Amino acid sequence: MYFCDKPFDVKPMRNVKIVIVVGFYILYLPLLYGQNESGEIHGNFQIDAQSYKPDSIIGAPKVPEKMLLNSYTNLTYSRGNFNAGIRFESYMNALLGYDARYNGSGIPYKFITYKNEALEITAGNFYEQFGNGLILRAYEEKFIGYDNAFEGINIKYYPIKGIALKGLTGKQRNFFEKGAGIVRGIDGEVLINDLFTSLESSKTITIIGGSFVSKYQADKDPIYILPENVAAWASRININHGKWSANAEYAYKINDPSTDNRYIYKEGQALLFNLNYSTKGFGWILNAKRVDNMSFRSDRNATLMQLNINYIPVFTRPFTYTLLNKYPYATQPNGEVGIGTEVLYKFKKETFLGGKYGTNVSLNYNRIHNIDKTLPNDTNMIGIAGTYGYKSNFFKPGKEVFYENITLEINKKFSPSFTSNFLYQYFTYNFDVLRGMTGYGMVYGHVAVIDAIYRFSDTHAIHTDAEILLSKQDEGDWAVLTIEYSIAPSWFFSVSDQVNFNNPKHAGERHFYFGSIAHAHKGSRIQIGYGRQPQGIMCVGGVCRNVPASNGFIISISSTF
Repeated sequence: MYFCDKPFDVKPMRNVKIVIVVGFYILYLPLLYGQNESGEIHGNFQIDAQSYKPDSIIGAPKVPEKMLLNSYTNLTYSRGNFNAGIRFESYMNALLGYDARYNGSGIPYKFITYKNEALEITAGNFYEQFGNGLILRAYEEKFIGYDNAFEGINIKYYPIKGIALKGLTGKQRNFFEKGAGIVRGIDGEVLINDLFTSLESSKTITIIGGSFVSKYQADKDPIYILPENVAAWASRININHGKWSANAEYAYKINDPSTDNRYIYKEGQALLFNLNYSTKGFGWILNAKRVDNMSFRSDRNATLMQLNINYIPVFTRPFTYTLLNKYPYATQPNGEVGIGTEVLYKFKKETFLGGKYGTNVSLNYNRIHNIDKTLPNDTNMIGIAGTYGYKSNFFKPGKEVFYENITLEINKKFSPSFTSNFLYQYFTYNFDVLRGMTGYGMVYGHVAVIDAIYRFSDTHAIHTDAEILLSKQDEGDWAVLTIEYSIAPSWFFSVSDQVNFNNPKHAGERHFYFGSIAHAHKGSRIQIGYGRQPQGIMCVGGVCRNVPASNGFIISISSTF
């Protein structure tokens, strides 16, 4: 899932009029109801700007503009049972790595909501999720430039205790416009214990749910007869009993020929399963999933991160460390099967391994394959357009490994002033599949991290992060050293250097130095920095975007009120 660079024209005057009209009602709505019944206005804004200059050493391209900028402002008015809000976004022009179709300004998000104990109605834009998101999840993640919000009507109804119902219809955001397809969906969830008096005191808590989603898009294809209405349904169950909890969801989608699956007429299926055990000092997690042809978009011709109706969760563990995010996993809706497990244990205080303060240890393992595919009778190619595509044994994984890792993490407190985190990971990464490229093959690597914090006082602390990645493939070896000094609660100073060495594509070492200063006051924060950033991808929850190499200043300003 990656971005491309297509110019997009925004109608600025229309957006200015919307700002004036909505702003008028937000400011004067209290007067319509009387001086004694005022509401509250809250909001936040953020500005991220970066300058760019060419740098042949790291491959930073020449950018026509000296500086690019992403910014947004949210404003929400609440009074009694009513909430109303708008979000204004401006990309002048969008930062490198974000789709150029964001360029310009506009109001892509505006809503009004009425809510009481039994009913909630939203008109305008909204985000929503059914279950785990297998057939519907609308959400925003500005870090990767992702936003598939609906514009329409969303209703939530709670008729009796223990029952929750949802219904929605709308079109999805497509940059500053809307997608071609119309989406309709219903969802219901029942807490069994609340429905039966005899189960209210039971130690076993059971929740069941189900969803149905349909998308409509006219068939204008000159070659194929395409389904204009595509339906998907899902059922789920959650069971909690004492220290144990389990969650499972199965989803099914009728044939949905699209760009993603090369226009094959095959149904889609997905299964998620999670099992957890937790007690004092010990925890165990088991995750499993199978996904087959579950790309679901409101426009069958969309690509990259556009107009996804659903979301395929990942169970690979997220990390904040730089080199552990060098090769992140990207979900494969056309077919993946995987398993993951994690064990967490705390060695008690005053023991040999626990020491004075105790020691936390976690061991995590994940392995993800392609699904087994066999040729149908009517074709010699898997996935050829206009056919059923392929057959697949539901319980049989394919032979190709997409991703595998094993991670050991040890968190240790040595004194009231000194804490540290030690981490080791071995990974296998199928570059061609997960990046949508050819000729790279598998990447095998080892990553080690030492992260330490020393507190001189209640307000002064130093944080050091040292990382190393060793690999014989792709870009070879990497090392990172970051030092941050903080004066709580307002000042933060940091310097870092990423070094790429033993790179088969480049002679010598390449340094990506970076330094920044940040100041925070109440709900506001400003950060200024300068340095180099390497090329790579950024992922959140298995959804990723390309990040080109860059060299220049950055400034980030945010505030909440």
